[in-house]
Amino acid sequence: MRRRLRVAAYAICVRDGQLLLSRSPALDGGPPEWVLPGGGMEHGEDPHDTVLREVEEETGYRIEVTGLLGVNSRRHTFPRRFGHAVDHHAVQLVYEARVTGGELRYEIGGSTDMAAWHELDAVPALNRVRMVDIGLRLWRERPASGRVALVDE
Repeated sequence: MRRRLRVAAYAICVRDGQLLLSRSPALDGGPPEWVLPGGGMEHGEDPHDTVLREVEEETGYRIEVTGLLGVNSRRHTFPRRFGHAVDHHAVQLVYEARVTGGELRYEIGGSTDMAAWHELDAVPALNRVRMVDIGLRLWRERPASGRVALVDE
């Protein structure tokens, strides 16, 4: 079985009761999903630098990291062609951040196609990835362990 480790960094940016999210088109042709701005760390890159780069790429905003909220770690085995499988391990760092400059814009030719502010109360009704809920729980609860478990895990 092939093993794959992916480290990523994401930002929780809350301003005036709104959360900044990016929208990711569904790869399978399904409906797009809202995601936390952020993404995969490049080889040799510091996760702090990753979140700064990714947020600017996806939203147009420059940010300042104000804290590390926590880390989410998950594993999943994906079937592949010819009977091979991939044991995928994702380590996701979640930072709290504030916008310091730039202007909201959409990413062109990247992993997202839109960015927008959403009222915190409206987020549960959005078509979103699980990481949005994890990030918001870390932001709201600020657990000393830096980890939260969702009810349906």
